[in-house]
Amino acid sequence: MVVKVYGPAYAAPKRVIVCLIEKEVEFETVPIDLLKGENKHPEFLKLQPFGTVPVIQDGNYTLFESRAILRYYAEKYKSQGTDLLGKTIEERGVVENWLEVESNSYNPPVFTLAVQILLSPKLGIPPDENLIKESEEKLAKVLDVYEERLSKSKCHGSRLKLRIRAASGPGHSLFRRPEST
Repeated sequence: MVVKVYGPAYAAPKRVIVCLIEKEVEFETVPIDLLKGENKHPEFLKLQPFGTVPVIQDGNYTLFESRAILRYYAEKYKSQGTDLLGKTIEERGVVENWLEVESNSYNPPVFTLAVQILLSPKLGIPPDENLIKESEEKLAKVLDVYEERLSKSKCHGSRLKLRIRAASGPGHSLFRRPEST
């Protein structure tokens, strides 16, 4: 049975797609155009009552929230593809720790930057330069911690990948802003 991944092929749905590739799980994407409001259509809201992406359908099982989906597939297919969770409870603790860091420290400024730099102009809303600057500063601090901590981490290789997969959502290959002229 082929897993269906609902959402665009960027941001949080990309986390899920990369995880499925790592776990060697067959999937298909079901594009959801957020700018057209397809995530607010009644049929989509039956799958995801909050109207956010991604959503997966795995047979009769439906799950939403990218990090929950990552954990689900990393566990469901733990003996298939890349090991993403670790072999010991301590390794799993490190993975969970960094998933939480990504969710609470990395994602908020990256999400704000994505909205301000990528989405606002498409909606005809001028970006808030002060908010952009503040978010860039917050993100720089988080990335400094990532660099320092991960360079010393005993959790190498594939388990590091799940932490990176989580962080590859909206911030991956992100903000190449056009230079002002």
